[in-house]
Amino acid sequence: MKDLIRESPVGQAVRWISNKRILQYPEERADFVLPLQYITTINSEKGLLTRRSSDGAMRAISSAGSTRKVRHTGEKDFESLRLSRTKSRLDTEPYSNERLQVEQQLALERTQTIPIIPKVSSDGTILVDWYTTDDPANPQNWSNMKRGWVAIVIGVYTFVVYAGSAIYTPSESGVIHEFNVNETETSLPLALYVLAYGIGPLLWAPLSEIPIIGRSPVYITTFFLFTILSLPTAMVNNFAGLLVLRFLQGFFGSPCLANGPASMQDIYSLLNLPYALVAWVACSFCGPALGPVISAFAVTAEGWRWSLWEILWAAGPVLIVMALLLPETSSPTILLQRAARLRKLTGDPRIKSQGEIDQKNLTPTGILLGAVIKPIEITLKDPAIAFVNLYTALVYATYYSFFEVFPLVYPPMYGFSLGMVGVVFTCIQVACFIGMAVYIAYLYFYLVPDIKKNGMRAQEHRLVPAIIASFGPPLGLFIFAWTSNPSIHWIAPTIGITIYATSVFVILQCVFVYVPLSYPQYAASLFAGNDFVRSATACGSILFSKPMFNNLGVGKGVSVLGGLSTLGIFGMITLYLIGAKLRARSKFAQSG
Repeated sequence: MKDLIRESPVGQAVRWISNKRILQYPEERADFVLPLQYITTINSEKGLLTRRSSDGAMRAISSAGSTRKVRHTGEKDFESLRLSRTKSRLDTEPYSNERLQVEQQLALERTQTIPIIPKVSSDGTILVDWYTTDDPANPQNWSNMKRGWVAIVIGVYTFVVYAGSAIYTPSESGVIHEFNVNETETSLPLALYVLAYGIGPLLWAPLSEIPIIGRSPVYITTFFLFTILSLPTAMVNNFAGLLVLRFLQGFFGSPCLANGPASMQDIYSLLNLPYALVAWVACSFCGPALGPVISAFAVTAEGWRWSLWEILWAAGPVLIVMALLLPETSSPTILLQRAARLRKLTGDPRIKSQGEIDQKNLTPTGILLGAVIKPIEITLKDPAIAFVNLYTALVYATYYSFFEVFPLVYPPMYGFSLGMVGVVFTCIQVACFIGMAVYIAYLYFYLVPDIKKNGMRAQEHRLVPAIIASFGPPLGLFIFAWTSNPSIHWIAPTIGITIYATSVFVILQCVFVYVPLSYPQYAASLFAGNDFVRSATACGSILFSKPMFNNLGVGKGVSVLGGLSTLGIFGMITLYLIGAKLRARSKFAQSG
């Protein structure tokens, strides 16, 4: 618990205010002993290193042991450790066979306290690494309870942001009467929120990758602004102000979209990461669906502003928990902070982290290029990525169109109240649980054992469940379209939506793995680009879907979406069969 508080944003603020006298790291305590491998590395370049103690006297830094009391085994044993040093995760590309091999080796070594020898670059820079293979500062070495806690906090944070989008929909009729706007205009607060949380990751994702910043400051700063903005959003007395505030809410809530999976990758190994991502996707998938459930009855009883107050009530407690108990998960950031402490302790300016060296080459122009230009470039030059982005955009657009079509089906055809329409959205929650069960079974019984046996296959191998699931969206949509009739029981169209949502959940799981596997070095840009395309398309669908359903009718309007979804079947099969050839012929791959 003490470590969680120390590593949290509030803990870091307390350290700064107390001039680092409270919540100290091991290197800052008087009883800290520099690990043997650092003493030997430093002294091999520069004689016996000394430093001033608190009473001003000069004394040699002891080599009796490390924070875990690593025993001095002599120079011969030390050299054998140097020869047997393995690579770390930071030396490898994510989602690669090399990363898999390194993680499997480290998993064995974590059962022992083996010193990790710091690298020395050609210019004499001593690169800070973890002290030992079981170093508790390494997020990969955190206990299951600590990792689970971080995953839960990020999952709940993601749920609140996503629920904040559709939680507004039961308030649309109240907004029409309050501000005298039409049906299309009243959809704008939802559409702009969705658009904004597609734009936000283009900025927040690259910022969180800068070691001197890290993930926690981005999370806490933006979510603090999200929470504060929720107050005027619930009180605003003009429609233009409501639009601006909803856009800003979505923008400042958006870091969870791209950074959430990145945080999971920080703390979970390559084999366990898919399980964590299943849970995270479930939070993002169910958030919009449960938003109307949370607010519908309250809006009916208390008025349209009640849904916007509920965002504040949900965000406030999550903000407090994040501020008090969410640690930094980015290894480059943790090692950069450790390097600064070791430089102060030893007085040796040669001690640096790899992240410090890398970030010196970062420029605002370079960050902008990687965040905005690179996703567009990859999408335009690589047909496989372009198809994936367009298909997920169609899926997302169809998903958000439900918030406009449900009020046209269940109240007039079946006599449902506003609150009961919200309850219908729980069918997506049921679909999510079914999809989770199916995909986890696929991971546990097939994919993970296959990776252990055969290593990482070509990424198209991950699309097999998506090929099967791609038949679900058109089937579910056509069922919904042509059973939405007063003469047919309401459960029939609801089953159609459940089929649609279950298959979409599986498809999204496969896509979110396929995208970074294509270009691991540009994973953040690919996710940000996919987020933007999906959200921009969903924004448009929110605005055009209701006029489309009103003009064509529910049956024909939803059938249009079902017909477009059939293209996904042919696209997935084609991508599975010739995806490797498309990547080989990709203009981006050739230019990169």
